[in-house]
Amino acid sequence: MGFFRRSDRNAPHYAPPPGPPPPSSRARYAPPPGLPPGRIPSYSPPPDPPPKPKRSAAPPRWAPAPEISEASEQDFEAGVAFCDAYPLDQPKLISSAAVERIHERGCGAWGLVKPAHHHFSGLVNGDNKSGLAGSWRVVTDKTCKDSCITSDLPVVGALYEHRGKRGIYFEVRINKMEGTIAVGTACKPYPEFRLPGWNRQSAGFHLDDMRKFFEDADGGRDYAPHLSVHPGCTVGCGYDFSTGVIFFTFNGERLPDAFRGLYLPRSACDVYAAIGVEGVNDLEVNFGTATFIWKEGNEWAWRVEGHVGQTIAGTSYLGEELPAYSKHG
Repeated sequence: MGFFRRSDRNAPHYAPPPGPPPPSSRARYAPPPGLPPGRIPSYSPPPDPPPKPKRSAAPPRWAPAPEISEASEQDFEAGVAFCDAYPLDQPKLISSAAVERIHERGCGAWGLVKPAHHHFSGLVNGDNKSGLAGSWRVVTDKTCKDSCITSDLPVVGALYEHRGKRGIYFEVRINKMEGTIAVGTACKPYPEFRLPGWNRQSAGFHLDDMRKFFEDADGGRDYAPHLSVHPGCTVGCGYDFSTGVIFFTFNGERLPDAFRGLYLPRSACDVYAAIGVEGVNDLEVNFGTATFIWKEGNEWAWRVEGHVGQTIAGTSYLGEELPAYSKHG
């Protein structure tokens, strides 16, 4: 049975109001995004694959020592074996001939010992007429591997007094550095195939990465990262007798102390200047025959002469002559 709405024929008739009808009060909403529930979308690949983004160079992996010269594991083990096989030399008096040479030539009595190890390839020349007066010239070629050049006489003598002296100082002028140069100190015997600072009782300032090393073969520590070496630069190395401080200078400016409390008590060992080289280099070592760039180094208190070969600690007698250093002795 259907239901019908009855119309009232007797009801009054009204005309519609002017204008368009009012909008519906019922809000209209757009359908929610996406497919209805239960519908599985179907995809087709684009006609052409999107272009691959340009890849930037990946940053280098962290390493403790960004050394230009990377010593091999074999050399590391050989350095350890060398130190195990050859104990440090006991402090000794220098020969009477060396004492006479110091009295005659002052700081000009100090020189360098050319390494005998096959790692070294180059020249060590004390007859340097074209550079700093009285300095020692070191020139190496591209076949030169890690090498350490030491002074022939100690710059710090364990058995000698240092009255009136604050310490010792020497400088290295860089004429060319296409490999590695290191400036520092070492006690003998020191492995000639290792750079200063890598093995026992040795400190070094490595100029390729401007890091400092003391008995550290694992990368050293930051020291002067804001500086860089170019031809004509001068790097100095000093040692303070009273505090055991090793410090370095750069073009006449003293840098912060690198190490404190080294080679103490001072009677424990003789200390030598040490220069490390690898690859193509040209440098001059000045023990004071030419004017130092670091002005304070020119004062008597810092000069190498007047200490070694002078008054023996506790006596004024030079004692008997002892044999020269030999790594096999």
